[in-house]
Amino acid sequence: MLHALLATAVLLAPLGSETPASSVRLARLHYGGGGDWYANPTSLPNLARELRERLGVEMEVEEGRVGPLDDELFDYPFLHMTGHGNVRLTAEEADRLRWYLVHGGFLYADDNYGMDDSFRREIRKVFPEAELVEVPFSHDIYHSVYDFPDGLPKIHEHHGGPPHGYAIFHEGRMVVFYSYNTDIGDGLEDESVHNDPAPVREDALKMAINVVAYAMTQ
Repeated sequence: MLHALLATAVLLAPLGSETPASSVRLARLHYGGGGDWYANPTSLPNLARELRERLGVEMEVEEGRVGPLDDELFDYPFLHMTGHGNVRLTAEEADRLRWYLVHGGFLYADDNYGMDDSFRREIRKVFPEAELVEVPFSHDIYHSVYDFPDGLPKIHEHHGGPPHGYAIFHEGRMVVFYSYNTDIGDGLEDESVHNDPAPVREDALKMAINVVAYAMTQ
């Protein structure tokens, strides 16, 4: 799968582009509602470095930051959102985010402990006809580069019990992936932030790499 990813790295061009991008920037979704959309500030730069070093994909280290109504939204093929608090989308923002997702974009949401209720409520505005469904462990997102035969790794203890990976599919394509009760983003942060053991941080990096790889090659 690794060779296939490298061979198809041209898919990482901005949405609507007719030519491959020379480099790609991961983007953080700036949402309203008062939640800390800016949480885990070192996570995406660290992930971008590892994508570049491990897979040879041209990545910009600095993250993009974009709201649903920003003109630059379609410059980014991959959006990440996280936080501990409330998420709120206006009707216009939900419609624009839906347009982005059904036209090739991908959203990876990671609950940083506290945004679950509001995320579920707001993503229903985006896809009122679709349910968040649990992703089986056999799905490619758990095996695109690294194998996770038991699904998401457990990074931080929140509610107790196992982590869960959910998705929304549109016309057969996964457009949203949501990791819950694990906190992958914390594991992507600089070691000094949470003092996680190296194997835990490695699991978080590998799983996040899988998500990006899957999103860009499906």
